[in-house]
Amino acid sequence: MRKEVGQSPDEVFDLVDENDVVIGALPRSEIHRQHLRHRAIHIFWLRGDGQLCLQRRSYAKDNCPGLISTSCAGHVDSGESYAVAAVRELHEELGLRVGTEDLLEIDYAPCHPDLGHEFVRSYLLHGEFTPRLGRTEVDSLLWRRPCELDAWMRRLPEAFALPLMHLYRRPAIRQALGLA
Repeated sequence: MRKEVGQSPDEVFDLVDENDVVIGALPRSEIHRQHLRHRAIHIFWLRGDGQLCLQRRSYAKDNCPGLISTSCAGHVDSGESYAVAAVRELHEELGLRVGTEDLLEIDYAPCHPDLGHEFVRSYLLHGEFTPRLGRTEVDSLLWRRPCELDAWMRRLPEAFALPLMHLYRRPAIRQALGLA
């Protein structure tokens, strides 16, 4: 029986310098093994009722398996823009078809070890959609009000992916989620 994997071993990411300028491209495995700087996106999806979508990552993922994360997160492929990566990842992980115009960029986080050595652009998605989970990527979805997440993270930090905890503390993200 073939073991399920939550990511492609053939992915190639842009290698970036301390200013997020592309200086090369390497396979995912090399970038992660050497803790090199690269790019990622995170999306915070809010429904009309104020509920925030949280994703329990697939247990087949190589990073943070089974932990609770943002609504959608992923790497920016080599040669791809952050916004195009966000649209692609929403489709791959949640089966949502949106355009870049549907996403509001709310934060740009500098490279940090808590973010997996990634520069991260975060986006806000508003609206009602019917997700179709990409099972190799996502185990399940949970819905909570943003204000409930603070107490939950304090009570049970080990349940959450470190990038979510890092991003959730950022003022621009807190403001976009109505927490500031």
